Amino acid sequence: MRNLLLFCGLVLAAVSCAPSPSGPTTSWKRDYWGHRAGPKGFATVILDAGHGGKDSGAVSGSTGAMEKNLALDTVKRVQAKLRGRANVILMRSDDTFVDLDERVNRASRRDGTILVSIHYNSGPSRMRGPELYWWRVDSWGLATRLQRNLEAAVPGESGNRGQVRRRLRLTRNPNVPSVLVECGYLSNPAEARMCNNAGYRDKLASAIADAILDQQREGDPAGSLPRPINAPPSRPTDPPGS
Repeated sequence: MRNLLLFCGLVLAAVSCAPSPSGPTTSWKRDYWGHRAGPKGFATVILDAGHGGKDSGAVSGSTGAMEKNLALDTVKRVQAKLRGRANVILMRSDDTFVDLDERVNRASRRDGTILVSIHYNSGPSRMRGPELYWWRVDSWGLATRLQRNLEAAVPGESGNRGQVRRRLRLTRNPNVPSVLVECGYLSNPAEARMCNNAGYRDKLASAIADAILDQQREGDPAGSLPRPINAPPSRPTDPPGS
């Protein structure tokens, strides 16, 4: 009888944490693996402007613009568009350096939270267009919405990687749904000029904010969830691309 009661208790616990189409449940508490459907009805959005301080990130050879500044400007534009509809926390609000592991620690302290890290890319000059990185199953839906919106907002793409499942410190290690957005390539002269334009960055910010709000309102878009992968946290000593 004792074993039967224990089994029933485990079943009830699993049911109570299952995703519900009617709104958020306790499944949106912090979770090590994230092997579950994406969140709906979350209250808090952590916006992370990539790089900062001593770390400039990518630098455009054609405009001289630095990734850290463009990312922070974009984050603040997204914040303004989410005002009144989500509690927004900025990982950094000025030109300061925040270590990657500290970013993970800050994001992992809160329940009912998603992390969106915003960057600008660099690579061969022929490459252009947005890219989305994710790892956790509960981040797939948000990544899909973000990629679709950004692809609709940019005038063209070439050779970029699109939406990629990749085990990074900002996609694997947080205990909450988390995605990393690459808004465009500063190494592509034409795209770098667009990214250096405030009106274009505002257009990108609208695409990002709308995707976040769609996820908050509706949960995951239609489609099969990706398979769970039990992989260790990402470390700075990992081989490139692992």
